[in-house]
Amino acid sequence: MSTETPRRPRSPRSVTRSGRAKAVAGVTALFLPLAAMVGLAAPAEAAASATATYTKKSDWGSGFEGQWTVKNTGTTTLSSWTVEWDFPTGTKVTSAWDATVTNSANHWTAKNLGWNGTLAPGASISFGFNGNGTGAPSGCKLNGAPCDGGTTNPGDNAPSAPGKPTASDVTDTSVKLTWAAATDDKGVKNYDVKRDGTTVATVTGTTYTNTGLTAGTDYSYTVVARDTADQTGPASAATAVRTTGGGGGGENPGGNGKINLGYFTNWGPYTVKNLVTSGSASKITHINYAFGNVQNGKCTVGDSYADYEKSFTADQSVDGKADVWDQPLRGHFNQLRKLKAQYPHIKVLWSFGGWTWSGGFGQAVQNPTAFAQSCYDLVEDPRWADVFDGIDLDWEYPNACGLTCDTSGPASFKNMMQAMRAKFGPNNLLTAAITADGSNGGKLDAADYGGAAQYINWYDVMTYDYFGTWAAQGPTAPHSPLTSYPGIPAQGFNSADAIAKLKAKGVPASKLLLGIGFYGRGWTGVTQSAPGGTATGPAAGVEPGNQYYKVLKTTCPATGTIAGTAYAHCGTDWWSYDTPATVTSKMGWAKSQGLGGAFFWEFNGDTVDGELVGAISNGLK
Repeated sequence: MSTETPRRPRSPRSVTRSGRAKAVAGVTALFLPLAAMVGLAAPAEAAASATATYTKKSDWGSGFEGQWTVKNTGTTTLSSWTVEWDFPTGTKVTSAWDATVTNSANHWTAKNLGWNGTLAPGASISFGFNGNGTGAPSGCKLNGAPCDGGTTNPGDNAPSAPGKPTASDVTDTSVKLTWAAATDDKGVKNYDVKRDGTTVATVTGTTYTNTGLTAGTDYSYTVVARDTADQTGPASAATAVRTTGGGGGGENPGGNGKINLGYFTNWGPYTVKNLVTSGSASKITHINYAFGNVQNGKCTVGDSYADYEKSFTADQSVDGKADVWDQPLRGHFNQLRKLKAQYPHIKVLWSFGGWTWSGGFGQAVQNPTAFAQSCYDLVEDPRWADVFDGIDLDWEYPNACGLTCDTSGPASFKNMMQAMRAKFGPNNLLTAAITADGSNGGKLDAADYGGAAQYINWYDVMTYDYFGTWAAQGPTAPHSPLTSYPGIPAQGFNSADAIAKLKAKGVPASKLLLGIGFYGRGWTGVTQSAPGGTATGPAAGVEPGNQYYKVLKTTCPATGTIAGTAYAHCGTDWWSYDTPATVTSKMGWAKSQGLGGAFFWEFNGDTVDGELVGAISNGLK
């Protein structure tokens, strides 16, 4: 058996990308305090062939980010623009960029700056603002005309407002909306359903069920009709909805408070949209985005292209809209932002470190306060601050050996977490992926995980990779045993012993998540079907000795179960992996232990319809 346990199934890849064209916008966002914005701008000459649309980009409870997009839909150049709207009492703009914004009581006016007033036919420009309150804009005018552009086709009127939506079948995470049809002289094509001012769906009928909501949360819905010429009419009256249940952002979609967290890697073929198409988005509660790096004592970006520069086409995008070259944020970060708009119950943490990039933690903890500041500055960067709800630190392993050996001392991990909590404050999530070595004198005994627990929200206990082909000749053994069993190659190398040791160190059970691997570990040259056989080396897989569950379930189906984990003997290959059945059993055990839930590595190993994610979700209910 290997002394390198447990470890991650895959590490971040350092990729050199040459020849990739990168368009860079030449404009830096300018934040203007409203106190300096004086004088109500006079409306420019009305231009019917232009539209202004509003999007609520993000909402962090105490405030929100809004964005208006002005588009020239006519055939002549627009030389200037002024957007006006009303906010209900209690909702206001606090700062703005790329426009001069003023107000008179609840009436707000935004006027172009010197560089962005001219719009050629078909061109668009966006400006944004931060605000307080929960209201949505109404009564929008662009250059004195309706923001929907009025009648853009002679003889074709815009549709009427649909009826006020009626809410029914309200649950913790969903609501059904029904409304009376709009009228139009040429016919209504479809309806945009807006939640808190942001379009969440476009439907052809007069009913829509919005899922993925947060329990005990207030929402406001309106509906806008669109005719066959794509003209939009006025919005319906708003309907307020409060979902049932409650209890905060850590809840399982089933409402029982359990966490179902998955790692999303920035290097794989799996996209954020796959979370939606697989059905997993409605079942998870949290995402760890992997990985950021740790270099020179600081948190740093792991892959800027994948994180925030890569453009996604319409068919790859969560909302079906393609990225454009000059938008402020692209990449996975923008896709995660779109995902959270559709599934506001999901919380996202930026994970730093991992198997390959843990070597920098030793230097970082020499000055934990400076390290925490660097991480905070990166996670809270204004370009993507709304995407992340906290930080996950994946140090493999404090004061022990992983890919490299750390000698920073047993107190270094606790000191790091204390500094992180002090900087990130009480409202951000702070978590850590940690070893599951439950042996006497093993990695769990090398650092003060009990002392650090007071500062974290939970630990992701990596209860997998106990056994694998780093022991090339075997013996074959399940890589994620739930319990010990006669003949296990190493004592303490199982989930139950790891959880028991952490509890004994004073870590509350509710702060422990059970780890599930969405992959298998396998050997070849094996003649014995039961565990404990000899081998000649690693079986072929996506990496030697490693293969996704979605492949193994058909190429090498399970033939038995040991210590709560499935195993399979096919030909001369021997694999161990978790199936929906073993995952369900493990979730039952996690609940019996009072654990906070489960996490898994990683989404790409699951089937296209999210079998394992569903098994975790159902098992935790």
